[in-house]
Amino acid sequence: MDQISDHILRVLSRDGRISNLELAHRVGLSPSACLRRVQDLERRGVITGYRAVLDPVATGIGFIAYVTVGLSRHTKTAQAEFERLMQAAPQVRECHNITGTVEYLLRVEARDLAAYKRFHTEYMGAFPYLDRLTTMVVMGSPKDERA
Repeated sequence: MDQISDHILRVLSRDGRISNLELAHRVGLSPSACLRRVQDLERRGVITGYRAVLDPVATGIGFIAYVTVGLSRHTKTAQAEFERLMQAAPQVRECHNITGTVEYLLRVEARDLAAYKRFHTEYMGAFPYLDRLTTMVVMGSPKDERA
């Protein structure tokens, strides 16, 4: 990675739909050299895909929370079962295995508080190795660069 590739990645992470011509202009390359660089970054797996950024309100999401999860069993099997459960849950938009006093940090999106409560009680509460859940409700997001 060099400064030009890093610049290309910064621009693409903000606007994945930018034309190659405009990208080349912004990073100071010819369009053909820029396209070769982007294709190389894709081929090497540095760029793994492109996606649309959705407006939560427009898609019916009125409740977003970060949830920490502590397990009562600290085994490979318990973690694998929990991770499978999270993969199957459409409300869980992110699941991170973390260090510290809990094992997981989740980003959960639901229609509203009642929908989150059902997920919390009926889905998460049914997991046999659940020790503790802590929910932090998102009040606003003055900076969010996830794509």
